[in-house]
Amino acid sequence: MEKVTIRPTQNAAIIKFEFSEFIAKTGNYEYKNIDDTATSPLAKQLFYLPFVKTVYISGNFVAVEKYSIAEWEDVQEQVAEQIEDFVNKGGIILNETTDVKKKVPVTIYAESTPNPSVMKFVSNKNLTKSMAEFKNIDETEASPLARELFKSPFIKEIFIDENYISVTKYAMAEWQDITMELREFIRKFIEEGNTVVDESLIKATPQAEKQDEAYFDSLDTTSQRIINILEEYVKPAVQGDGGNIAFESYDEADKRVKVILQGACSGCPSSTFTLKSGIENMLKDMLNDNDIKVEAINA
Repeated sequence: MEKVTIRPTQNAAIIKFEFSEFIAKTGNYEYKNIDDTATSPLAKQLFYLPFVKTVYISGNFVAVEKYSIAEWEDVQEQVAEQIEDFVNKGGIILNETTDVKKKVPVTIYAESTPNPSVMKFVSNKNLTKSMAEFKNIDETEASPLARELFKSPFIKEIFIDENYISVTKYAMAEWQDITMELREFIRKFIEEGNTVVDESLIKATPQAEKQDEAYFDSLDTTSQRIINILEEYVKPAVQGDGGNIAFESYDEADKRVKVILQGACSGCPSSTFTLKSGIENMLKDMLNDNDIKVEAINA
């Protein structure tokens, strides 16, 4: 018959219930509520007690943190008896072989962009090293998150880069009505350890191939200089607004530079003119060529 020993801790709200042998062999476990207890039937049982706030399992003990509605001197014997009864009847304390994704703490905040149809959702963690754009659900093989987001009827396009997600909505919805819902959905999706972008699938796309060093090395000198200018002087600004600019081509014959606008920049009422004029003037100045023309394309 298993007998547990009650041990106080430096935290008056927490009591340890020690076993005679190790019960957690591969890690430390913390359960904040009954929904988190997939790996511990014992923790699930303890959460039926109304004063239980958190359950910790580590080494040879179970530690329980209580709410202030109860005092340990009044309930600790009850908890000890329940643990002993559960174990002695064959209950499982911890199932360390259960494949449960560990939660990833993450913060998401929403940020408006110059494009009224686009909201930028920023994470405190990096989401991808490979930029990804999705026009519809059929294009989302590389992004489980984008696929889930497209199940909402008001989402038109999705752009993911570094630590942010730019979402383009249809006119049928207002941001004030859907922003909180989207922010919480994205936060929970990432927190549960789901894949945002499968970069191995992104690398196979034509746009991604243009980011490779081999593609850059194959270009003429002027094209390479244009790309470097865009990367250093233009891209940081448009990324801050939830968008992206990508080099498409340079025609030496008519001095025409084509760039692709993505994310919040795509379809923005002012971006095509503003970016075209700004980029064109910059390239004329930095390349010392007043014949340079820029054509901005919405992806």
